[in-house]
Amino acid sequence: MMNTTANEPVAVNPEILGKFHELADTMSLSCVISDALERSGTMRHDIKPRGADKKIIGTALTVQLTAGDIVDCLEVFTIARPGDVIVIDAFGETETSIWGGLMTGLSKNAGVAGAVIDGSCRDNDEARFLDFPVSAKASGPRQSHTALSGRREPIGINVPITCGGVLVNPGDLVVADEIGVVVVPRARMETVYERAKTIADNEASMRSMILDGATFQDLLAKYGRI
Repeated sequence: MMNTTANEPVAVNPEILGKFHELADTMSLSCVISDALERSGTMRHDIKPRGADKKIIGTALTVQLTAGDIVDCLEVFTIARPGDVIVIDAFGETETSIWGGLMTGLSKNAGVAGAVIDGSCRDNDEARFLDFPVSAKASGPRQSHTALSGRREPIGINVPITCGGVLVNPGDLVVADEIGVVVVPRARMETVYERAKTIADNEASMRSMILDGATFQDLLAKYGRI
């Protein structure tokens, strides 16, 4: 049986990460980032918040599980860094939960920014109690077999994965909110930030104009789009 594969964390420029964190109060942030990506990098609509009501912004620490053989991924905490977002490819498995309250607590202690799971989680109330954001395809009480078998492999950590229909590489930027989840490739973070900042500023201005009574013709005349 294949052993655990755990690659070292990928270095990401802290300055550009800081710029994205400055966008945290932006309304509909996932929409803004999706628009800046020209609709790419947007996960399926069913990856939704299951824990604390707060945004996730951070770099991807990826986990690859095996279809039909969902095991616990505790080894992820051997390399997790503050600000990481644990992104798990659990093959869309909805009947076996790969994430629960203990994983949430360990993540909180490690400074992890959140979790995004193409699969199921549980203990949602504990995640809310710990103020930890988890976005997942489903939630349900059935645990993985690891608690009974003790087996925690095979598993891949910090390898390319697919989550919510999107390719996620270690070190990519992950942004999640109540609307959805988007992924910005690490090599495009600077360009996407500049676009997102422009979109966010324009939308804030348009929102103000609408509150002052502007028509759609006024908005099109000034911005060329709505």
